[in-house]
Amino acid sequence: MNGDALYSIGELARRTGLTVKTIRYYSDSGIVPPTGRSHAGYRLYDIDALARLDLARTLRELGLDLAAVRRVLDRETSVPEVAAAHADALDVQIRTLRLRRAVLRAVARRGASPQETRLMHRLAQLSGAERHRLVHAFIDDTFGGFDANPEFVAMMRSAMPELPEDPTTEQVEAWVELAELCQDADFRASVRRMAEMQAADRAGGDTGALHHELNEAVRDRIAEALAAGILPTSAEALPVTQALTALYAHAFARADDGDLRRWLLARLEAAADPRAERYWQLLATVNGWPPVASLAPVFTWFIEALRSGEQPRGEDGPPVGGR
Repeated sequence: MNGDALYSIGELARRTGLTVKTIRYYSDSGIVPPTGRSHAGYRLYDIDALARLDLARTLRELGLDLAAVRRVLDRETSVPEVAAAHADALDVQIRTLRLRRAVLRAVARRGASPQETRLMHRLAQLSGAERHRLVHAFIDDTFGGFDANPEFVAMMRSAMPELPEDPTTEQVEAWVELAELCQDADFRASVRRMAEMQAADRAGGDTGALHHELNEAVRDRIAEALAAGILPTSAEALPVTQALTALYAHAFARADDGDLRRWLLARLEAAADPRAERYWQLLATVNGWPPVASLAPVFTWFIEALRSGEQPRGEDGPPVGGR
């Protein structure tokens, strides 16, 4: 091709595949200025203009705006610099689109109302820091002002929701439900009661340890009783209950008596709030952790067994009026 050749807009259109209208717009915008004009006043372009036009088309097809294209063509910035910045911007857009997709699928699956849809969209749009602040506010409100179990409070503060960049529908739904739960006044009051009990225990000399081995032993013994079909109100449950209260008496350095059983029953009833278990299940779903096994059957069995033990008994039989 002759380097001195000049081309009309129509010739550029044939060579590039762009429309005459598009080339004229680029020319008017200063993206591809004309090299000169014909005797009749028509715009003419040289080989450099053809190269600029080809690069401009490529950059536009990649999604760059005209201002960025002009900076590249005028050598105010390099193609790699513009490409890196644009790729970063696309990453943000992709994350936003993925989140919107997950919210829309959740709305479709739940048959959400307009109000629920707005709430789901708002909560899903929160940044990681905003999600953390929402959960920390819940913890501050429920445990603040109490000398509660420090190990338990620290565990709650360390377990924050981390919604991934490409969340599943289930993760979005779990986060929305978790956020609603953290703001539920009745649930907050229930957790505050647990915090009050922990503070009372610490005032009574409890070290605040979480007693992981004790909890596992209790779960295992009650799981065995459930598997064996032992009813919590039956005579067969008595040895199991006595063995469990003995474990608690040893762990907390207390006498294995009626006071211990009443103390234990009150704490089990407070901890058995199904919303407390749901909190950890939702957090596990959001964070992609293994599913949290339900302890509801364990709590129910132990609570009924302790309540049964508090009822007056016949000489050799189950509690009077028991099932």
